[in-house]
Amino acid sequence: MASSLIFRASRRFLKPSSSSSVSLHLATFNPLSSAQQFGAQNRNPTLNPPFNPPQLQNYNFEFRKTVGSLSNFHLVAHVSTRPSKENRNQSGNVSSGGGGDATWVDLYLPKKVQPYARLARLDKPIGTWLLLWPCIWSITMAATPGHLPDFKMMTLFACGALLLRGAGCTINDLLDRDIDTMVERTKLRPVASGLLTPFQGLCFLGFQLLLGLGILLQLNNYSRVLGASSLLLVFSYPLMKRFTFWPQAYLGLTFNWGALLGWAAVKGSLDPSIVLPLYASGVFWTLVYDTIYAHQDKEDDLKVGVKSTALRFGDSTKEWITGFGIACLGGLALSGFNAEIGWPYYASLAVASGHLGWQIWTVDLSSRADCNRKFVSNKWFGAIIFGGILAGRLSS
Repeated sequence: MASSLIFRASRRFLKPSSSSSVSLHLATFNPLSSAQQFGAQNRNPTLNPPFNPPQLQNYNFEFRKTVGSLSNFHLVAHVSTRPSKENRNQSGNVSSGGGGDATWVDLYLPKKVQPYARLARLDKPIGTWLLLWPCIWSITMAATPGHLPDFKMMTLFACGALLLRGAGCTINDLLDRDIDTMVERTKLRPVASGLLTPFQGLCFLGFQLLLGLGILLQLNNYSRVLGASSLLLVFSYPLMKRFTFWPQAYLGLTFNWGALLGWAAVKGSLDPSIVLPLYASGVFWTLVYDTIYAHQDKEDDLKVGVKSTALRFGDSTKEWITGFGIACLGGLALSGFNAEIGWPYYASLAVASGHLGWQIWTVDLSSRADCNRKFVSNKWFGAIIFGGILAGRLSS
């Protein structure tokens, strides 16, 4: 009778959970195994004398309570340590790209703020880095030979890059909300998924642009006009994929505007022999990394009917981006030569060319994960070029 009660209790309270990520190791104390040993002894009078019924009933009652408590703990541990993928999706705790990995946005920001942070892609800082590096290159090139670049100016541009990139993503998501729902990588973005309404997105866009204006007003008048003129590119870029197979080139014109603006913010004017090759090199660099990025969505883009260089180049992609990479490095070399930067800069170009060549040679254009890895690695390309400009300027 004791073993039957215990068996029913164990079946009721200790059902296995295949989805649980927490295992309770009860090597020291396992009430189930202890109860089974007790039952065996009770069935064999030679091992142990029989218990009287009241004691046995009390034992069963206490055992049921103990097992129930452990079962409840097991359930709570499962729910609190790793929510299921469905629960993560329903609560919106997913990245804008549709992945299920928790980011700092999910861990540290209030629930009401999280959709806005994802709308600005704060959980994916690579876009901010790619926007910031041309600004930093230009500011450092404009520094006085033998001196460090203006740290205050670099800080202002870092804040501006964060805000402008967020504003650009907000505009993109508002204009593409119907397309995003049909693309696997973008269907869970805040506006497309319904976490935010278009009106909320517009209000957030206005807030970001207002903060950006505050940063722009810290610059000289020439830079204010030049910076404001970039908004035309920012607002029109999301529409380009509907009309041309070259939206990546248009993104290059937009993302590398800082190559012009950084020099102007320091010098108060432009030196075309330096800033134009630098700007062109950034555009070619963007064509490399964003074409690789576009290969993630080529199947969905075909279904939706939008265009990209990934679809334009097809199987010839590596040949095309090799040419763009060579043009990028050539523009950087020409810009540095005209700026009279010291020899460490050219050593960094050699290292950067190896990094760019590694990307192009090894990328698996049929693998979304590998395309994303190579795309993200471009933050290091930008860092290598910056290190070379800084060392070359200090040595010149």
